[in-house]
Amino acid sequence: MVEIFRRESSPANKTSRRAGSGSQSVASDYSAFETHSENIFRSEVNTMTSKAARIGEEIWKTRVDKVNAELVTLTYGTVVAQLCKDYDGDYLEVNKQLDRMGYNIGMRLIEDFLAKANTGRCANFRETAEMISKVGFKIFLNVTPIITNWTSDSKQFSLIFEDNPLADFVELPDDGRAQDELWYSSILCGVLRGALEMVQMQVETHFISDVLRGNDTTEMRISLIRYLDDEMPPDDE
Repeated sequence: MVEIFRRESSPANKTSRRAGSGSQSVASDYSAFETHSENIFRSEVNTMTSKAARIGEEIWKTRVDKVNAELVTLTYGTVVAQLCKDYDGDYLEVNKQLDRMGYNIGMRLIEDFLAKANTGRCANFRETAEMISKVGFKIFLNVTPIITNWTSDSKQFSLIFEDNPLADFVELPDDGRAQDELWYSSILCGVLRGALEMVQMQVETHFISDVLRGNDTTEMRISLIRYLDDEMPPDDE
C-alpha cells in the first residue's frame, strides 16, 4: 500500500494525471462543440424548412389559380403519347424532347415563381432545395417532394415524389422497352434546369427511379455544377 501511495504521489505521476486530465478536457470540449454545432445546423435547417413550407402553403391558398389535376394529367399524357408516336418509339429521344420542353418552360416559369414567392436570393444550395420542394412544387403542382440523400459537400440531393400528378392513372407501354428507357416525367427535370439557370445556377437533373417502371419510389437527383455569372443561358430549343 505504501509503494502504491508513493508512486501516485510522485511528481511524474502528478504531471501525467494533469496531462491526461487536460487531454480529456480538450476531447470533452471538442465533443461539446461538435454537438453544439450540429444542434445549430439542425435548428437552421428546421427553420428553413418551416419557413419554406409556410410560404408555399400561403401562396397555394391565396395567390394561385387552381387547375383540375386530372386535366393536367390528361394533357401531359397526350403530349408524351404524341412524342412517342412522332419518334417511332425512340424513348431516349422522347426523354430528351421532354427535358428540352421543360427547360424552356422553366426559363419562363421562374419569373412567375419569383413574383409570387418574393423571398429574395437563397443563401446556399440547401435553402434552394427547400424552396424548390416546399414552394416551387407546392405552387405549381400542389405536391411537396421529400428532400433527402445529401452529399457531404451539400452539392447533390434527391427529391422523392410520394405523389406525382403527371403520372396519375398512367401505365407505360408494354413493349419490353419503355420500362427500361422512358422516363415519363422528364419534363420536370428540364423545368428545374431552366429555372435555376435563370437565377445563375447550372444544375444536372435526372430521374434514377420511377414507380411507373416498377421501382419502389420516384426519385429525382439534382446536382449543382456551378454558379454562373450574369450571362444569357444557352439556346436549348
